[in-house]
Amino acid sequence: MRCARPSICVVSPRTTDTVNQGIVSLERLPVTTLKGVGPRLADKLAKLGLHSVQDLLFHLPSRYLDRTRVTPLGALQPNTSAVIEGEIRTCDITYGRRRSLVCRLQDGTGTVTLRFFHFSAAQKDGLVVGTRLRCFGEARRGASGLEFYHPEYESLDEQAPQPLEARLTPVYPATEGLTQPRLRTLAAQAVACLDHHPLAELLPETLRRQLHQVPLVDALRYLHAPPRNAQVDQLMAGEHPYQQRLAYEELLAHHLSLLLLRRQTQVEQAPQLSPDNKLEQRFLQQLPFQLTGAQQRVSAEIATDLAKRTPMLRLLQGDVGSGKTLVAALAALAAVGRGFQVAIMAPTEILAEQHRTNFGAWLEPLGIELGWLTGRLSAGRRRAELERLASGEAQVVVGTHALFQNEVVFANVGLIIIDEQHRFGVHQRLSLRQKGAQNGVCPHQLIMTATPIPRTLSMSAYADLDTSIIDELPPGRTPVTTVVISQDRRGQVVERVREACAQGRQTYWVCTLIEESETLTAQAAEATAQSLQEALPGLNIGLVHGRLKGKEKEAAMVAFKEGAIDLLVATTVIEVGVDVPNASLMIIENPERLGLAQLHQLRGRVGRGAQASHCVLLYGSPLSRQGRERLRVMRESNDGFVIAEEDLRLRGPGEVLGTRQTGDMQFKIADLLRDADLLLQVQQGAQLLLREHPIQCQHIVQRWLGENRRYLQV
Repeated sequence: MRCARPSICVVSPRTTDTVNQGIVSLERLPVTTLKGVGPRLADKLAKLGLHSVQDLLFHLPSRYLDRTRVTPLGALQPNTSAVIEGEIRTCDITYGRRRSLVCRLQDGTGTVTLRFFHFSAAQKDGLVVGTRLRCFGEARRGASGLEFYHPEYESLDEQAPQPLEARLTPVYPATEGLTQPRLRTLAAQAVACLDHHPLAELLPETLRRQLHQVPLVDALRYLHAPPRNAQVDQLMAGEHPYQQRLAYEELLAHHLSLLLLRRQTQVEQAPQLSPDNKLEQRFLQQLPFQLTGAQQRVSAEIATDLAKRTPMLRLLQGDVGSGKTLVAALAALAAVGRGFQVAIMAPTEILAEQHRTNFGAWLEPLGIELGWLTGRLSAGRRRAELERLASGEAQVVVGTHALFQNEVVFANVGLIIIDEQHRFGVHQRLSLRQKGAQNGVCPHQLIMTATPIPRTLSMSAYADLDTSIIDELPPGRTPVTTVVISQDRRGQVVERVREACAQGRQTYWVCTLIEESETLTAQAAEATAQSLQEALPGLNIGLVHGRLKGKEKEAAMVAFKEGAIDLLVATTVIEVGVDVPNASLMIIENPERLGLAQLHQLRGRVGRGAQASHCVLLYGSPLSRQGRERLRVMRESNDGFVIAEEDLRLRGPGEVLGTRQTGDMQFKIADLLRDADLLLQVQQGAQLLLREHPIQCQHIVQRWLGENRRYLQV
């Protein structure tokens, strides 16, 4: 049960002379210098990003086992790990549902069962009645009370029992072929190397004193081998001061990487796009409504940025239906008015098509030529569009990720507008900027999202962007009433659809799959459309899902928008980019399968007209605890920012931001939810370092991001 803890740093002979001179830092000391690490083990360590001894030091335990004290059998709690000692009173092979070796262990306070499903004859012969054992494992409720399944165990010598562990046992993140004993041995060697090799303290002394932080080396020594009197609950929760010391530095590294990226862009040149007042006036005069105060404020912030010589990097947030697209169109006018092109990129064809429709309706009457580029264009149409882009004939181009492709060449892009940024990720955004750069001049960027980003994530994942928020809905919008109904009442919901359509309103019915699956219970869109057609024979029912051809999808959406379809059965492809004011009822089937942000986006497809609108969340039973929580939040709130905060709490940052975004934000110890209270200190510390210790910034980023420093290499 015990693991060796080397007390010296063992290095290979080829490094000894350099080591003795005291000039090899742990960052430069490869893992192969440690005892027992050959090429094969080094390859396995590399899979975890562990290349140097410093990497091993910062590969911190994810949890700890407490083997420092014996728990009396009478004090055991279910689902907790413990060291126990006792005498074997019985040991027999039982034949129930599975053959198993069952031992009853007893001390002065109680009895517990040890159960082995896989055992040898020698093992059975060694577990004889009267033998005293020390075991480690997790106590679980079983057929005979509390049981330990396949515990680690050793026989105890009454005269000279083995001492207990003096420190908590670390459990490290691992990969195939790397056992915990091996990782513990290597980590212990790495910690021992701190006695002979320098590990730079990268945070200035003044900052550490201000934050009451312990030295880095002390924190690392402690966290790899906490003493037996350590606050285990704090450590398991990641809230120990020594863990927080490292979490702060890691968050600081990620924050600095984005600020350095921002600084890099600020030394670049951008075209000065001051507003064309006459063009803007003509645009506003053709609108049948006035801009809201929030739209005017945000437009002014964007106009100020566009008029500068440095590239704008601005995130435009606004809830569903707040009018972000109109603000983007005003920004586009500033570029076109000064003779520059505008590229507008959306993550889906439906959203791109919606932008093409809106921008076309607003800009084409002003004599502005639109381009269109998606992956579904025919070869001939694609060539024609590429020529229009390269010549500058297409002044505003709308498209999907096809805009990233190598053969796409712009004449002179002055502004890039990206919608739903979280669907793309940082580097796709940056690569599009590089594509638009010409002769050292980079385009401005406006990033839009209708998925409100919690402040915690905005401070970390979007630290390189300025932020504008449209916090006001256009007048006349009525809040959507949300109800939660079980599938058992499906018939009542169908009748509600019939009544709404009979009153001249239109309805969405959203499904989560497009074909039947034996493993999932969600109704498929195609089967649902067929069953609804049978139940509602008098209605015109349309179908939209991701496997339809582009023209079929477009035809169905146009028919729905024009009122030729009463009920549109669709998958979540309609999450964004669909605007039908006459649609006032939405049914979302199996909403428990979706995240809060996606549910909020879907619900935003109704409530776009003046009439009262409703959203029915038609859930399947049984609901998980998290599923109930999501539906409760949806029923109680229409505020996208409140919903975003709840989504972050329930699902975590990886799910909220999307995998492409968080691929750039892999934390070793920090947790954005748990450590949110550190972010203000991180921001202040980053500004201090950039101002007074600029060289340290690069070193901090290198230490924590290592090979993932892609932010700074675009």
